[in-house]
Amino acid sequence: MENSYVSKIKEKLKKGEPVNLKIKVIANAKINCLEEYTDDILKLRINKPAVDGKANKAIIEYLASLLELPKSNIVILKGEKNSLKDLLINPKSHII
Repeated sequence: MENSYVSKIKEKLKKGEPVNLKIKVIANAKINCLEEYTDDILKLRINKPAVDGKANKAIIEYLASLLELPKSNIVILKGEKNSLKDLLINPKSHII
């Protein structure tokens, strides 16, 4: 299931299009995984606590590895201290 979301995001990034992604974060999960939540929001389970920015850092690291991007290409636009977050994922070709 995870592959379909990741492949759709990768497709847009390959076309050079930035991707806005809304996620609902579940911190302190057993494993890191991306799941369906609603039509426009994905659920991201992350195995770090929501303390001192550890979960936010883990989110960026996990998505960067999934999407094969530098961590600097993923930015939390909204929701740094909230479980609902808006992310901007820039393609590799974008200079940040």
